[in-house]
Amino acid sequence: AKEIERLGHMGPGTPEISTTLTYIEWILDLPWGKTTEDNLDLASARNVLNKNHYGLEKVKERIIEYLAVLKLKKDMKGPILCFVGPPGVGKTSIKAIAEAVGRQFVQMSLGGVRDEAEIRGHRRTYLGAIPGRIIAGLKQAGTMNPVFLFDEIDKMSSDIRGDPASAMLEVLDAEQNAAFRDHYMELA
Repeated sequence: AKEIERLGHMGPGTPEISTTLTYIEWILDLPWGKTTEDNLDLASARNVLNKNHYGLEKVKERIIEYLAVLKLKKDMKGPILCFVGPPGVGKTSIKAIAEAVGRQFVQMSLGGVRDEAEIRGHRRTYLGAIPGRIIAGLKQAGTMNPVFLFDEIDKMSSDIRGDPASAMLEVLDAEQNAAFRDHYMELA
């Protein structure tokens, strides 16, 4: 509301109009309060996983165990599953988890990411500033509780623009991620 009021006071031709409009559009495009309800039917989830993945029995069993715990303890904080293995074994195609629980799916390849701003967003004072990939993923999913797949997280590196791995730690740590703030949005 404050930004809209500011926009109303700007004169025509003010260079800041486009950046303020872009910011307001991002805020309005986010799916505030919109979530998908989890389908925690274990038999259905098992069928979806079996339909999408041949083999990987231990992995699928672990996913079913996680869903069973989630069914019993509904207030569980954003659980994280880590899949490790050689190329081609089906780690990336694990979209079936989102399908099994009825959530939207967002895939982000983090290989080669060096700039912390890609995760956390740019500050709005920078020319061409945009939100980070987490906020962009929420906008893409259209819900506030999608399943995120962070692919190639081991291939991130740091340089003079910051350490994206530190930003990812804040995103992935259940004790910290409730307070995650995108630098562009500046909203919790």
